[in-house]
Amino acid sequence: MPDVRLEQYTLSESAAATMLYLAAYTYGDVVGKRVLDLGCGTGRLALGAAFLGAESVVGVDIDVGVVKVAVENSASVGFKECTGWIAGDIDAVAGNFDTVVQNPPFGVQKRTADRRFLKKALVLANAVYSLHNHPITDKRLLSKLRAGGGQPLQVEASPFLESFIEAQGGRVEFVYALPLTIPHMFDFHTKAKHEIVIDLYVIRK
Repeated sequence: MPDVRLEQYTLSESAAATMLYLAAYTYGDVVGKRVLDLGCGTGRLALGAAFLGAESVVGVDIDVGVVKVAVENSASVGFKECTGWIAGDIDAVAGNFDTVVQNPPFGVQKRTADRRFLKKALVLANAVYSLHNHPITDKRLLSKLRAGGGQPLQVEASPFLESFIEAQGGRVEFVYALPLTIPHMFDFHTKAKHEIVIDLYVIRK
């Protein structure tokens, strides 16, 4: 059962595919690279990176239950040898990676939750692909994304996030808006599904 405190919203297949496609084929940060997925959940991004040709992939999540599922998923799709999984807080991770892919908590339940992930990612890797809540409710942008079949649209970075990233030694190269549909998951959800805009930040150190 997803934990609302951890903001465990599953990333849609289309959003994950778009994120990994850009990382792999537009920017060359997956194929043959050492990839880390912070807050990996059941391993959707991590296993996608392995499928696209990452040299090795490590997934980290504080939820032991979802990490067990990720381990099972990696075995079932034949990526057990090139993937590793850690059940623990992101602060426990050390080492050097080429690329971080992450769908961190957006900070809705706990403000600044996403900043820990950004800070850690920029310590561990030179290239970071990070998803964040779009700073405003932009119905016009959401309509454009729908009309374009969900294809990403380049947008401006949040001034706050850009400033925070620069303070950590990073630089925002591009930001892409993507649509995300959140199904009814928790008691406080009042709709069968809810569509929002999320932003994919492409960051270099």
